[in-house]
Amino acid sequence: MFEIVSNIFVFLSGICIGSFLNVCVYRMGREQSVVKPSSRCPHCQKPIRWFDNIPLLSFLLLRGKCRDCGGKISFRYFFIELLTGVIFLALYRDLGLSDRFFAYAILLSGLIVATFVDFDFQIIPDEISLGGIAVGLIFSFLFPTIHSTPLHWLGLWDSFLGVLVGGGILWILGCLGDFIFKKESMGGGDVKLLAMIGAFLGWKMALLTLPLASVVGAIAGIIVKIRTKQSLIAFGPYLSLGALICIFWSGAILSFFFTLK
Repeated sequence: MFEIVSNIFVFLSGICIGSFLNVCVYRMGREQSVVKPSSRCPHCQKPIRWFDNIPLLSFLLLRGKCRDCGGKISFRYFFIELLTGVIFLALYRDLGLSDRFFAYAILLSGLIVATFVDFDFQIIPDEISLGGIAVGLIFSFLFPTIHSTPLHWLGLWDSFLGVLVGGGILWILGCLGDFIFKKESMGGGDVKLLAMIGAFLGWKMALLTLPLASVVGAIAGIIVKIRTKQSLIAFGPYLSLGALICIFWSGAILSFFFTLK
């Protein structure tokens, strides 16, 4: 019974945080405060009543429409709430209420915001990337076990190396791309985002995140090119996906490649 109740509690906590992440996604891309004003309909700007702002449930009961003006509310709101809840639950079932659970929950929450802001505006807010780097460094010092060490200074060191390696390798690749293609090939936001990932996951996972993101991004880029003829895509979402894959399946991936040898 305790396990069932704890799973439900973690999932409900996740969807509530997902509701706040929706606010961050909408407002950060527009350089608005995520604190004030209160949640409003994007069409008629009327404040959303508390009973119309219940994660998942309100969207279903209102059938994705504003109670006041009948304007359509994007399914993305429901999706981000559900996605956050599922990710929190998966982390809990894999890690329990451990230091890593809280660290990875913070990281993935930031990556969710970065992903959808980047999709919409082709930017990654510094509040997420630079703020995430600071939080990753502090968390690694206070809870060094997320880097598999009991020593606080080693936790901070591993996090610092993750920032340098994650951000550094992407910065170098961007410089090479700029030289070869004679135009900007990698945004500064992507560099800071991988540095943030390294702050939480360490340099090894940051290195693994990059090829995973590149493979998925290349496939997505081909599809976008065929469908829209555009050659530029936001890379931040694929770095986020690469980090997610690392968190849940890095052990299986590395074991597979070592087995091939």
